[in-house]
Amino acid sequence: MSKIICSAAIRGAHKIVDMAEEKYEAALKKYGAEQEVAFPNTAYFLPVIYSMLGAKVEKIGDMKDIFQECRKLLPEIVSDNVWLPYLAPALDAGMATFFAEEMYEVIRYLEQPEYYTKTEDPTDSNLWLGAADDVIFRKRGVEFVDGTAPGFAAIMGSPQDKEMASKIALELQEKNLYIFMHDQSNGTTMPDQLVSNNVQVGWNTRLVPFGNSYTTAVFAIGFACRVAMAFGGIKPGDYKGNLIYNKDRTFAFVMAFGPVSDEWYANAAGAINWGFPTISDYDIPEVLPTGICTYEHVVSNVPHEEIVQKAIEVRGLKVNIAKIDIPMSFGPAFEGERIRKDDLFMECGGGRTSGVEVLVSKDMTEVTDGEVILEGKDICDIEQGENLPIAILVEVAGREMQSDFEPILERQFHHLINYIQGIMHIGQRNIMWVRIGKAAVEKGFSFKHIGKVLHGKLHQEFGAILDKVQVKIYTIQEKVEEVQALARDVYEERDKRLGSMTDETEEVFYSCTLCQSFAPSHVCVITPERVGMCGAYNWLDGKASFQINPTGPNQPIEKGECLDEILGDFAGINEFVNQASRGAVPEVSCYSLMTNPMTACGCFEAIAAMLPQCNGIMVVNRDYMGMTPSGMKFTSLAGMAGGGAQTPGFMGVSKHFLTSAKLFMAEGGLKRVVWLPKMLKEELKEKLMARCEAIGMPELFDMIADEEVGTTEEEVLAFLKEKGHPALEMETAM
Repeated sequence: MSKIICSAAIRGAHKIVDMAEEKYEAALKKYGAEQEVAFPNTAYFLPVIYSMLGAKVEKIGDMKDIFQECRKLLPEIVSDNVWLPYLAPALDAGMATFFAEEMYEVIRYLEQPEYYTKTEDPTDSNLWLGAADDVIFRKRGVEFVDGTAPGFAAIMGSPQDKEMASKIALELQEKNLYIFMHDQSNGTTMPDQLVSNNVQVGWNTRLVPFGNSYTTAVFAIGFACRVAMAFGGIKPGDYKGNLIYNKDRTFAFVMAFGPVSDEWYANAAGAINWGFPTISDYDIPEVLPTGICTYEHVVSNVPHEEIVQKAIEVRGLKVNIAKIDIPMSFGPAFEGERIRKDDLFMECGGGRTSGVEVLVSKDMTEVTDGEVILEGKDICDIEQGENLPIAILVEVAGREMQSDFEPILERQFHHLINYIQGIMHIGQRNIMWVRIGKAAVEKGFSFKHIGKVLHGKLHQEFGAILDKVQVKIYTIQEKVEEVQALARDVYEERDKRLGSMTDETEEVFYSCTLCQSFAPSHVCVITPERVGMCGAYNWLDGKASFQINPTGPNQPIEKGECLDEILGDFAGINEFVNQASRGAVPEVSCYSLMTNPMTACGCFEAIAAMLPQCNGIMVVNRDYMGMTPSGMKFTSLAGMAGGGAQTPGFMGVSKHFLTSAKLFMAEGGLKRVVWLPKMLKEELKEKLMARCEAIGMPELFDMIADEEVGTTEEEVLAFLKEKGHPALEMETAM
């Protein structure tokens, strides 16, 4: 490895450790050793230190041992007349750099609590978001699991031209990568450049401004470490497992713009430990041989026009991009883009006008593939602020197409339309809502482009069952009402078909091993009455997925002999799960929280946990950030329920499962539920009340406590006694 690079990295590491230790000594004197420290709302303590050393830094006093570890790792400053094998010392210096930067940054949170916004998007007065909390992290976990986010670019500094900065950011977005931004070059930061060029930054557009100093690069590395622990089942302290996992599965790289300081070299050396190479536009020495990284370690003098493609090449990242022939950019990075009032040109549906979208299957002779018909006014025919009704009718045909697949295909409309830059889509069916931004109109957006997107992507993703796709879009009120009437009949028939299915009527369930790339022992079992715990896949989805891709993650499971109908214990399921988990999970009970509960990756919508004093079960959704009666917040509970391990008493669940007849059947069903966050209870109110009616206890809904009743078991227990909750009289579930 280059002596120049290694020498600079080691010098930089010494500077950073000295700086951080000086800050620690001052904080120790000011606050005392018992002062608690933490990144906001995370269960992973200081994640780099926790993942590498297994050490929990919870108080200022805990940092003393970590600084001693930093000093052990730091090699001596390289002299001019000594030649050594520099790679290992430089990597050690890089690791010490990240340990020191984490402690430096957590003290910053203590001393300057408003320095970072601690939100998903920047505020009007502050661009810098700081470390991702666990709500943000887990909301995006499924994107790293299903491949919609194959990796991330950690950017140091920025090009001097805002147009080039925007071009590079857009190209990275189009590759579906997250972009983590840090520090500045010659007084210029990339987030400032993007905002000044009217580019939205924040987690929702994957353009994440972590912080305005090089020390915030540790937030990106911490994010990678949390991926390994949360979704890959890597244990804290298993540094080798974490580094190898990230090299092989989290495709990330550093992109450096402008002059490279010793401190930047130190951070780059640290990133190489994880297999993350550095690509720079500046004239610095290169490290081209392979070794720790998949290919080259440091590549320099890369022109801005080529830097994204070079980074993709050096990291060995395979990106699959479908080119859609529309004037706007297209990709998952734009799914979270918001069209705010000042950016709005017009809107359809959402209560502003009539709106509906529906997909139906037709005979082969009734569909002309690729045809996109628009009846009524187009965008170019109206003035800004003139809203239109809209109906999107997609007609498909295929030799393998079945009516059961219609809602699966229709559900793709939401994210596919959102993938169009400058377009926002909310809701589905006859409550859909589309907002069109001024920027999209300036680029020539037409309603027909929605048709092109739906035609192209449905073919690409469902080509195994679709032979023809045609799209009809209406902006005439009478035609919209005709499609609404058609859609109501279609929706009613679908709901009947789905509602009549039970676990007893079907002999085949479906697996989902999509998350095994992150949690190798996890196998989700999807039944007609138990949706996948991520909430995204139901039994019909599994059936359609298998039909589309017979070797994919959704495989049929013959239930086989029923060993225990209350537990949901089936011989065929046990055999499948044992094999698919490579022996890690020999048995699974489909309907129990306490006996062989189903495993989870980390992408669950909610977590169920037993409350022993209450003899009941609480369920908390990931959007609830408060304390729960278990004594843990969602982020801590997630560590108990995730990673592909079975933990009796803790289990990931979907929201939909809470209204299933099979819910916790082995523990007594819905009667065992004693606490839900108010937001979750209100969201499911109608369906929960219907279930309460169905089990003969309409009063049960009001007996379930929420955070307004209490967030301790004692408070909840007093409420349950007052209400006469049935869980108190049930057999002990522990």
